[in-house]
Amino acid sequence: MGDEGIGVHTANMLEKEQLPDDVDVLDGGTGGFYLLEYFEIYKHVILVDATLDGNTPGTIRLIKPRFAADFPPAMSTHDIGLKDLVSALQVLDKMPEIDLFVVSIDSIQQQGITLTSKIAGIVPDIINEIKCLLKRNDVLLTKPPVHNLIDTP
Repeated sequence: MGDEGIGVHTANMLEKEQLPDDVDVLDGGTGGFYLLEYFEIYKHVILVDATLDGNTPGTIRLIKPRFAADFPPAMSTHDIGLKDLVSALQVLDKMPEIDLFVVSIDSIQQQGITLTSKIAGIVPDIINEIKCLLKRNDVLLTKPPVHNLIDTP
């Protein structure tokens, strides 16, 4: 659905990058509770998702949600799914460390799978931010393996 697919496009580009052996890339789609098993086994999860937050389209923010209420108020088409997933992880006491890159978009386009040029142009910036986060986070680069999960629309 247009720019709402920022996570899918980021995951596809990220798979082509050189990443540490203990980092995996996963296109989680709108998986909701089907992603629960991944969140249970990974110690650290990095998400990329679109948001309708009123900021200038293309704005990238990094947040560290620990509770469902920590997610931005208008998390695109699977707002409830991600919030419910986090709530379930809390109940199960299986909450990994989460870094969420939210990308502000203008609207959800009902037709098409391509990004607007403005949003497509920031995908390399998101990739760079993810790589910087991996370098800064010593825990992520140690064994036992810790994995990277890209949840995308």
